[in-house]
Amino acid sequence: MARSVSRQRVIVRQSYYWPDQQLNFWIIIMLATGGVLIGVFAQFIVIQNTLGGLGIPWIMPFGISVGSLTVLFIWLMLVLIWQRRLLPGVVMLGSFILLVLYITGVIATAIQLFGPEGNINGNCQTYVFGNRQNRLDLNTLAWLQQQSICQQWQAAFAFWIIGAVFLVWMLVLGGMVARGGIGER
Repeated sequence: MARSVSRQRVIVRQSYYWPDQQLNFWIIIMLATGGVLIGVFAQFIVIQNTLGGLGIPWIMPFGISVGSLTVLFIWLMLVLIWQRRLLPGVVMLGSFILLVLYITGVIATAIQLFGPEGNINGNCQTYVFGNRQNRLDLNTLAWLQQQSICQQWQAAFAFWIIGAVFLVWMLVLGGMVARGGIGER
């Protein structure tokens, strides 16, 4: 007697547990980081164009691009979370790519802020923070704009570092999720 063998295709999906609070906190911080980078460097480009005759350093469009990629990556993550398909490999690959870009941003901004040629921070200390204005005149308005520019450079530098640290955190978290090292509560 011959037996008929029927084969059925079985699809097995592995599910990964992502800790909600940590993931939400990370998303909020990285959205703020991407937004700050986009806003600060877009403002710098507007200032450079308004002054006329000044070129636009590569770090400015680079900062806008990396901030935009950060927001786009988070948007992709949110779509995958909504579909319940957020894989640790996708998160770790995206985080690593962004980490390389953020480290590049940290180095380039540090050269502008503290380097021998740009030395923005030294100029800010000498001409802006060491020269407070508090009269009701045009010089005070100019000083306020200079102070704003100095603080924006400092914020950009700080957020490059914050982004890099949080991307390393996501690499570690993604590795733990992939290994199943985070138990459900």
